[in-house]
Amino acid sequence: MITTGTIDRPTTHDPKKQDPTMQRPSEPFGSHTPLCDTTGATASRQNRNLEMQLIPEALARAHMHDRLREAESQRRAVRLAAARRMQRRAERASLRARRALAMAVMQ
Repeated sequence: MITTGTIDRPTTHDPKKQDPTMQRPSEPFGSHTPLCDTTGATASRQNRNLEMQLIPEALARAHMHDRLREAESQRRAVRLAAARRMQRRAERASLRARRALAMAVMQ
């Protein structure tokens, strides 16, 4: 989709947000009727500027969220490995106990 406009004055389909100095490409030259109310376009630009200023904060928040999720998954992996080690140790101890019991019964 090709949209005409600039970063400061993007083309929008909402007439309240449309900047009156921009001409729509589908209209012939001179047929554009200027809008009297430009408060919506100004507020939209100010809101966009605020969003642009908050982008680094949002990126940092997303990065920290990813790092916390990664750390939690590593902790889960370490706990799982330790649980498997303890299970194998318990199984070996159980086998030793069974052999010792079998040897005691046989004598």
